[in-house]
Order: sequence, then C-alpha cells, then structure tokens
Amino acid sequence: MPTRPDVDTDEYPALADADVTIRTEDGLYIADDEVTGVSSQGPSEEAAIANLAEAVATYTDGQSDDTGDDWL
Repeated sequence: MPTRPDVDTDEYPALADADVTIRTEDGLYIADDEVTGVSSQGPSEEAAIANLAEAVATYTDGQSDDTGDDWL
C-alpha cells in the first residue's frame, strides 16, 4: 500500500526518487523502497521512513564508483 498522505517523504533527499510503501508486521511499521529494494522498520510510520531514508542513503553511497581514495 502506498504511504499515507500525512507521511511526508519529501523532507528526506535520499527518498527523492523513491516509491515508498508502508506495511505493518508484528506491531512494527515496515517501509519499503520499491526502486532500490531497501527496507527498514520502526515503531511508527515516521520512524520507519526516517530509518528507510538513512538506509537508502547508505545503499546509494555503497553503489557509487567513488572509492574516496583521493589521497592516492
């Protein structure tokens, strides 16, 4: 199911191109980014989305070709 209108993903730059869905399982909210396949969870929709934004940012950073070895 798509995110509810009261949950704003626009405040998270990592989710700019995301297709976020929210589901509940065992009392937790689980946010899934359908574009990257990354998921995260939290005790509320807002927390799940904030955690997802961090996870997507980490995933995207890990997928970049930039090794950060500028000192070589």
